[in-house]
Amino acid sequence: MERFQKFVLLPFILAASLTGLSFCYSILDGPTNATVLAGSEARFNCTVASGWAILIWLLNANPVLTVISSHGPIETSDRFTSHSYNNSQSFTSELIIHNTQLNDSGKIECSIQKLDGSSFAFLSVQVNGSLLMKNSTLIVKENTTVEVVCEAIGWAPAPEITWMTNDSLVDKSRYVTQQSQGSNSLHNALSVLTLTPVNTEILTCLADIEALPSPQNATIAVIVGNSTLDGNYSEDSTSTWVIALAVVFSIVGFILLIILIWVVVRCCCLKKGSTYENEVRKISVKKKTDDHLGNRQRSGSENQGYIPEEPHYTGRIPTVVSLPPMSTKFTVPRPDLRTSSAPKGRPQRHTDYPINPKKIRNVTHV
Repeated sequence: MERFQKFVLLPFILAASLTGLSFCYSILDGPTNATVLAGSEARFNCTVASGWAILIWLLNANPVLTVISSHGPIETSDRFTSHSYNNSQSFTSELIIHNTQLNDSGKIECSIQKLDGSSFAFLSVQVNGSLLMKNSTLIVKENTTVEVVCEAIGWAPAPEITWMTNDSLVDKSRYVTQQSQGSNSLHNALSVLTLTPVNTEILTCLADIEALPSPQNATIAVIVGNSTLDGNYSEDSTSTWVIALAVVFSIVGFILLIILIWVVVRCCCLKKGSTYENEVRKISVKKKTDDHLGNRQRSGSENQGYIPEEPHYTGRIPTVVSLPPMSTKFTVPRPDLRTSSAPKGRPQRHTDYPINPKKIRNVTHV
């Protein structure tokens, strides 16, 4: 019986001794909830009493960083790093999550590997989307009811939409907001404000989520005008369009004129060049033709059937006096007649023809 009692008391004694051998440490201060914008940093602190051996950080039950008392932090990802702060009675480990993503939202846990040695908090990563209104100015007639639309796109979670007019909050009964699910787990919101402005008003649409330090806003000016103002506005708009069209047509006409001048100059240059080339070509052809004719003249054949003409004297030909007809009777001179011993002179025929005239050869080329 005494032996059985000793066996029963052994576990309690062992547990007490282990507790005295440094199993008495615990978490003094655990992490706290954090809400951050996507892309920013999230920080969590966990403080444990002295005597700890190992500390593990978990994100959605997945270990992301381990700190060993004798070694220090063991970092396996650049997105998860830590800082440490020591004093004589405690140790503080700070987990830093860089470039937070929407899927990082969830449970952050600090564990020291004991039954009661864990503490947790929650991380909320939010996305700041866009906020827009179709126009920056709206002109309405007096005593006319209009609807002003404000649209928020790509938010997480869906933003809260509120309206202000001239820096005063608008009652929620005057506008209606509808939310819808977008892509990639994001949300959209559409808010429509109905009002009947009496005077010119400045409307502001505000979208807010917890992570934003101040709401995002978009503004529109609602201008109340009468028919005269509307007519003037229409006339001004028409004049603006006319001026714009005149400027555009002037620029286009100037460009077309420059193109036309360039085409004319180009054609003239081409035509001039073509005329010069034709003249050179004609001169070349003519020269070739003359050379061919000269060759034919030098190599021509002699016409053997040609009879040369008598040489003629180009000078003055003396006039020939006709002589009287000669008698057919033969007369014997009488002896008693005295005759002169001197021979009778016979009239001389004078010619101016050259003694040795040049022979002229006429050649006919066929």
